[in-house]
Amino acid sequence: MPAFLTASGRPPSRLTSRRLAITVAAAALLPVLTAAPAHALLRAPQDGKEKQPRPPAKMSAIGGKRLARAGTQVQLGPGAPKLPKKLSGRSWVVADAESGDILAAHNAHWRLPPASTLKMLFADTVLPELPKDQKHKVLPSDLEGMGEGSSQVGVKENYSYSVHDLWLGVFLRSGNDAVHVLSAMNGGKEKTVQDMQAHAQELNALDTHVVSPDGYDEKGQVSSAYDLTLFARSGLQKPDFREYCSTAVADFPGGAKKDKKTKKKKRESFAIQNTNRLLTGDFGLEPYKGIAGVKNGYTSHAGSTFTGVAQRGDRTLLVTVMNPSEGEHNEVYKETVRLFDWGFKASGKVEPVGKLVPPQGAAKQVSGAKGEARRDRTSASVAASEEQESRGMWMALGVTGAALVALAGAALLVHRRWPLPELVRRRPRG
Repeated sequence: MPAFLTASGRPPSRLTSRRLAITVAAAALLPVLTAAPAHALLRAPQDGKEKQPRPPAKMSAIGGKRLARAGTQVQLGPGAPKLPKKLSGRSWVVADAESGDILAAHNAHWRLPPASTLKMLFADTVLPELPKDQKHKVLPSDLEGMGEGSSQVGVKENYSYSVHDLWLGVFLRSGNDAVHVLSAMNGGKEKTVQDMQAHAQELNALDTHVVSPDGYDEKGQVSSAYDLTLFARSGLQKPDFREYCSTAVADFPGGAKKDKKTKKKKRESFAIQNTNRLLTGDFGLEPYKGIAGVKNGYTSHAGSTFTGVAQRGDRTLLVTVMNPSEGEHNEVYKETVRLFDWGFKASGKVEPVGKLVPPQGAAKQVSGAKGEARRDRTSASVAASEEQESRGMWMALGVTGAALVALAGAALLVHRRWPLPELVRRRPRG
């Protein structure tokens, strides 16, 4: 049986040796969904003496004028719960994944170091370019340029890995080594950075400046809670992205050892666990009900960052939290949980303070699709039916089935719906 290690490299005390599995059945998805983080290290506790930076007085107005203001933006309606009191994140966003409505935000467009949550943009950009069954023999040059202390999954030189293996390493262990190999396969680091920047522009994520594809601290590398939420929402349109970001535990290829009986070398594997603690749990932290990813991160400069997606009933929410100043264990997750809980209770009882904007050109594509539909009566009938059913561009796809997560010998049943745009459903194939 493969060795099982936690994010710290030690055997888990709360989890049994049985592996976690997440299985989701849906016609549009792969039959098995198994789902990311960044540095799994915790930020050192604050002593209260460190002077906290202030957000710019005015920021980007993309998504709404209120989002350009510093501070907390929320408009409570009748019966709406008050925002949680203990929120120390420098920036955060609570948004409806389907409609794109931003229910509340705090310094949404503050440009801050993103840490490994930037890997969401990396995956959303590069995933479509590399077939998952493609294999690559790792060259020494593929692993050059990784920052000191980078999180790694354990990619070895002169060994071959499938693209599928490498993406598991990116999402589960936030492996910068896997990111660098995939970047090499994509034409190199410089091209990948350019591709990511272009895709950020396409998504209207204009707070983001990409310097390194892995999110490691680099001068000038910034993003925002608003942009990270856009990346998550865009990535969740892709079945493979959803598979990887919701995988709890997976096997990863290791080195080769000689079999004592056959005297032949056989490649072994080892188990890797997702360091998204709202997905797998941690000491004092239970898996969040309905969680389905997406990505966490940490560097000494960025602090802890996290973007998550979760569903309760018919509501699917996205929450991003960047750099909490409180130094408590798992603080970024605790604040995310408070915001998720508030968001599910507040949905339908607050006026949106902004909007997650669609990608550039999306409106033209939708308009073109409607024009074609008018020229084709059958297509028009189908489009009208979809329009009545969806009532908006951004949709949730009902997933029949469940995600089974075995934690400490117990089973947790989670039903999910995934945010998918109507545009993707209408777009002709081929």
